Amino acid sequence: MNKQRICVVGDGLTGLMTAITLNNIPELEVNLVAKKQIRNKDKRTTAISDTNFEFLKENIKGLKNSYFWSSKKIELFYETKKNNINFLNLNEKKSNLMHVFENNKIRNFFFKEILKRKINIIKKKIKNLNELKEFDLIILCLGGNSNIYAKISKGRSIKKDYKEIAVTGYVSHKFKNLNTSQFFLKEGPLAILPFSKENFSFVWSLDKEFYIQKSKEIKNLIQDKIKEVLNTKNKLSVSNIQSFPIFLGLKKNYFKKNILILGEGLHTIHPVAGQGFNLVLRDIRKLKEILKYYSTLGISLKNSYALNDFYKSRKPENIIMSFGVDLTHSFFKKNKYLDPFKSAILSNISSWKSLSQIAKKISDKGLY
Repeated sequence: MNKQRICVVGDGLTGLMTAITLNNIPELEVNLVAKKQIRNKDKRTTAISDTNFEFLKENIKGLKNSYFWSSKKIELFYETKKNNINFLNLNEKKSNLMHVFENNKIRNFFFKEILKRKINIIKKKIKNLNELKEFDLIILCLGGNSNIYAKISKGRSIKKDYKEIAVTGYVSHKFKNLNTSQFFLKEGPLAILPFSKENFSFVWSLDKEFYIQKSKEIKNLIQDKIKEVLNTKNKLSVSNIQSFPIFLGLKKNYFKKNILILGEGLHTIHPVAGQGFNLVLRDIRKLKEILKYYSTLGISLKNSYALNDFYKSRKPENIIMSFGVDLTHSFFKKNKYLDPFKSAILSNISSWKSLSQIAKKISDKGLY
C-alpha cells in the first residue's frame, strides 16, 4: 500500500517537531517545507513539563539530556510594599518539574534529525495553498502572524492585546544554587529560568508605555531589578536582550478540508505561566495518536474525520488553559484596590496543601 503524503509547512520548533513525530508513523511519508535560507536567531529559552520532555525523548531516540537543564523546585513570589512574599513552592524529590532548553540549540538538533531521517525538504516560500494540493494532509506551522491562516480560520478567532512587551535575555552569574522562579512584580511578572550552572534566562512582561519610556536604559533596569529580587550585589552580565508584543490569540476554526493549523497560529498565550510550547507539544502528541489510528486502518486522511477528531479533542483544553493563564495574569496585575486583599490571600496560600499538587499536575500534563 502506498504511503499517505503529509506536508508540514514551517521550520520553527513546532514544524520540525511535528515532522519528526509524524515520521515515526510507518504508513506516512512526511515532507517539510522550509525557508530557502534557514536562519537561527532565536536567542531565547523554552521550558517544558516532565511529561512533554518524555514525549520528546520517546520520539527522538538520540536526544541527549545535556541539551536540557532540569528543575525539581519552582519558587513563586509576590511583591508588596514591604517585601517579596514567597507564597508557593513546588517541589519534587524523584522526578523533575520542568526542563529548560535553548531554542537555537534544540532547533539545530531537530534540523539535523530531519536530515538524518532523510525527510524530504522542499525549500520554498508558500504563497498559495494550491501549490500543495498533491498532498493528502497539509499542516501549517507558520508562527502566529501568517496571512495564509485567514483562508482556513475565516477570521474567526479570539484576540486580546495585552498592551505589554515581553523582554527576554540571558544572564551570566556566580550563584552556587539558583532555582527556577516566578516573581509577580509591580512592573509585571518576571520569570527566571536556569539553563546551566552559571546562566539563566529571563522573561519580563512590561507595560508597553513603561517599556517605551525605559527602552534606552532597559539593560540597566533589568540588571538592577534582577539584583533586587535575588537579593545580591554580585555582578551580573545581561546579554541577548530581545522584545516582542504580547497577545492572546485563539483560533475558533482549526482546519479546513485537509489543511490544519498548528502551533502559535492556533493559540498564542501570555508567557506568565510558561505553557505556550507545552500546549503545542500536547497538540502534536494527540495529532500523532489520531493519524496513527486512521493510517493504520488504511483510511484516507484526505477524506477522513481525523482533523475533526483532533479539533474536538484539543480545543477544550486549549481554551481552558489559555483563559486560565489570562485569569492568572489578571489576578496578579497591579490594582491599588485589590492589592491589599491579594497580599492577605497569598500570605496564607501555602497552607492549602492540595493547591501545589493540583498546580503541579496541571502544569505537567494539562487537564487530561
